[in-house]
Amino acid sequence: MTIRGMLFDIDDTLFDYTSSEHSAVVGHLTAEGLLGRFPSPEAAVARWRDIMEEEYARFLAGEVTFKEQQRLRTVRFLGELGIEAEDPDAWFAGYAARRNEKWSAFPDAAPALEALAGRYRLGLISNSSIEHQRGKLSAIGLSGFFEESVILCSHEYGCAKPDPRIFVAGCELLGLEPGEVAYVGDKYDVDALGAKAAGLRAYWLDRKAGGTHVEEGITVITSLAELV
Repeated sequence: MTIRGMLFDIDDTLFDYTSSEHSAVVGHLTAEGLLGRFPSPEAAVARWRDIMEEEYARFLAGEVTFKEQQRLRTVRFLGELGIEAEDPDAWFAGYAARRNEKWSAFPDAAPALEALAGRYRLGLISNSSIEHQRGKLSAIGLSGFFEESVILCSHEYGCAKPDPRIFVAGCELLGLEPGEVAYVGDKYDVDALGAKAAGLRAYWLDRKAGGTHVEEGITVITSLAELV
């Protein structure tokens, strides 16, 4: 079938989340006098990210709220340093303020979306909440490429990628069949395999060109410019 629409992941696909996270963790721990408690800045960021992945998975499963997963991440992270978080919300807010200052789109995002917008219907699917992702898109200057009606997030929908249902629902927002839609995301297991299982044309964005075994039917790209 002819591709008539494109759905995108947001974090680390259009938006450089990893860089903003790294900068914020190092900056906040430095300000709090805690960075020296880790073997290296990279070790601190890695541990923060491991805890984030675990607690965020609980949010996606509906076990905790978006706010609760932030609080739990903070309590666990500081607890491993022997620190009792008296006000975890305030501590996380300090981290988040530094992170948000570094929010930015990848350089190839806006040019690619501008070129594709005239040829395809565009939409978004994200394992997050709509309010959070709308604010992010506005901050990084990409909100103009997407109508609010074609932003689908797992928190409101009720299930998360790689569940095929959320990909199919994204196609429905575009008014297209799965075979008429391409999906682009940076996570192989979550994005590429999930989209393929739902019947979409799957594109795996491997910016680091790390290489891995790729199933038949999945196209690997290293830049969004390749989509154009």
